[in-house]
Amino acid sequence: MKLANRLEGIGEYYFSQKLREIDGMNKAGAAVINLGIGSPDLPPHPDVIKVLQEESARPNVHAYQSYKGSPVLRQAIAAWYQRWYGVQLNADTQILPLIGSKEGIMHICMTYLNEGDAALVPNPGYPTYRSAVKLAGADCIDYELTEANEWQPDWQALESMDLTKVKLMWVNYPQMPTGQVPQREVFEKLIDFGKRHDILICHDNPYSFILNERPESLLALPGADEVVLELNSLSKSHNMAGWRVGMLCGAADRINEVLRFKSNMDSGMYLPLQLAAAKALEVDSSWYDSVNETYKQRRERAYELLDLLSCRYDKQQVGMFLWAAIPATAADGYALSDRILQQAHVFITPGGIFGTAGNGYIRVSLCSTEATFAQAIERVKAIV
Repeated sequence: MKLANRLEGIGEYYFSQKLREIDGMNKAGAAVINLGIGSPDLPPHPDVIKVLQEESARPNVHAYQSYKGSPVLRQAIAAWYQRWYGVQLNADTQILPLIGSKEGIMHICMTYLNEGDAALVPNPGYPTYRSAVKLAGADCIDYELTEANEWQPDWQALESMDLTKVKLMWVNYPQMPTGQVPQREVFEKLIDFGKRHDILICHDNPYSFILNERPESLLALPGADEVVLELNSLSKSHNMAGWRVGMLCGAADRINEVLRFKSNMDSGMYLPLQLAAAKALEVDSSWYDSVNETYKQRRERAYELLDLLSCRYDKQQVGMFLWAAIPATAADGYALSDRILQQAHVFITPGGIFGTAGNGYIRVSLCSTEATFAQAIERVKAIV
């Protein structure tokens, strides 16, 4: 059976392959420590779990749900955006709950991109942006982010590109994988760039609450609703990665356009999940503070690990990862990652999976206990 052309150049997701390799090593007795994937190991707030348990026991909550999501969840999202980002959204028209924000990336690409169109994709950046653009039949045009430019777009380089076919631009601040914090000037320039070139700015914003004292939304800036769609998620901010709860926010027309595609691809999520997610969005700042205190302690151990490997890193970065430049003795991030995996049985993500601009870097996840980091440090000490 011949595969569809849309899969040409689309390989299996890197982490899917790597987890299979690690599973094989574990079956052979390696007991690999995985410091690569950003899957929160902490639980949601207890009240969130309680709501899920109680609502799931009701007899009338198991039917199909609205494609637009429960009004309870949409109202909770609107209140959360107002409280933390200072953004006023109409819960009926400007919010679309998603089965995780990764779903939203695909929906946006399928809604707006045709064959022959193009999208601007950050390099380094989340690999799914590139995959979704290609699966929609469009072309990816990289815009390179560099450490020298503080991982911000090079506006001169962007303006010199042929943008005639570009319909979307994927952006992500706090940036993954680099941990670069959002800057108002960058947000202002993005809005201006989108308006002048008739490009939809798609901002992916799942990391704004992790080790970041000032959560920010691109939608908070004047004029953003004209050219911006913003994705957000409870996966990282509320320790609910496996629950698959995300959201798309923006102008009513854009939400309706994406809904035309989404409603033909899936159904609304399980109602008790939505009600539990609404409860999660009500947690106060003390809960976020407690989660971040745990991440701060883990980050100190991650610094130790990176120091052992003679890596260089910026302590101002935010999010649940540490992005670090590899030493000159390593050929690239893949070589260093493979060496640590094979010799110390510790997995750290090579930066090259996020694009060619990441080849000289590695990324460490903070989603493991301090005890696990201590064990990883001892293993790495034995090989350096």
